[in-house]
Amino acid sequence: MAESAATRPAIGFFERTLTLWVAACIVLGTALGHWLPAPFAVLGAMEIAKVNLPIAVLIWLMIVPMLLKIDLGAMRQLGRHWKGMGVTLFINWAVKPFSMALLAWLFLRHVFAAYLPAEHVDSYVAGLILLAAAPCTAMVFVWSNLCGGEPTFTLGQVAINDGIMVVAFAPLVALLLGVSAITVPWMTLMLSVGLYIVVPVIGATLLRRVILARGGERALAEYLRRLGPVSLGALLVTLTLLFGFQGKQILAQPLIIAMLAVPILVQVYFTSGLAYLLNRWLGVEHCVAGPSALIGASNFFELAVAAAVSLFGLNSGAALATVVGVLVEVPVMLSVVRIVNRSRAWYETPRVGRRTA
Repeated sequence: MAESAATRPAIGFFERTLTLWVAACIVLGTALGHWLPAPFAVLGAMEIAKVNLPIAVLIWLMIVPMLLKIDLGAMRQLGRHWKGMGVTLFINWAVKPFSMALLAWLFLRHVFAAYLPAEHVDSYVAGLILLAAAPCTAMVFVWSNLCGGEPTFTLGQVAINDGIMVVAFAPLVALLLGVSAITVPWMTLMLSVGLYIVVPVIGATLLRRVILARGGERALAEYLRRLGPVSLGALLVTLTLLFGFQGKQILAQPLIIAMLAVPILVQVYFTSGLAYLLNRWLGVEHCVAGPSALIGASNFFELAVAAAVSLFGLNSGAALATVVGVLVEVPVMLSVVRIVNRSRAWYETPRVGRRTA
């Protein structure tokens, strides 16, 4: 059931000025990564199978508030969100990879062709396709939480996408790249699912039970209120680290990075907008349409980076393109969250002939 205006939590100063904080973190991270590369190199090297452990801890801090809201017993009612799930699956697997292949061809082989090193164009295109073929696993919990998304829908949708990704990622990428076989970085895929889904879901479920047993719903609400600033703070630290890891590269190749970002930006706004409109047309609740649009647009960048490095090498154009996806992910998805939140009144306005869920 959708929240009423009276029951929605008030947006605090931190949330209202989040855009400014994000901009400051981008500048700070880039500057620190350029001037103090050694500490960022140490933090960046703390990884297993291309999964960065400091980032993993920060993601836990971000997604625990969302997971604490989930009553796993309610997952049996997930079927009532079949329309939103159908839209998300359609966008993730039938639209996004193919539209990115088209956008990469348009921008990198035509619009920006004269400004890019010709020997790397094929590799750049491959990197963008790898990025689009892997739906996001962890950060979508953050985006869903920020737009008041339905927690059980978000968890269920992510779980379904992860299951499909195990069997569909390799053949889909092989088809779009025109190669006979793709080496899937299984360790990265399985470790990411374990770290970002299995471990936090189990931990949050146990913590939820303890809190409810001791103080009931009121104690849980108070706990969630206190975790709010921690979650947003972890998001901003994550953004600072991501830009810090690539500080030197950003300043060394700003034009190439900007050109690679263009098809990614177009892709995000196109796919999220299409999912949002399809959900509205189908009469899906806003609390489902928001995360549906966000899941449809975001990417599993750890898997994309690992696959690019495995297939094309650490210093390849493909690896660079997937890294640009990492840099673009947080600020652009926050802008989509803002659009979803600001358009809620329009979304929920009845229209003639509109279907109802």
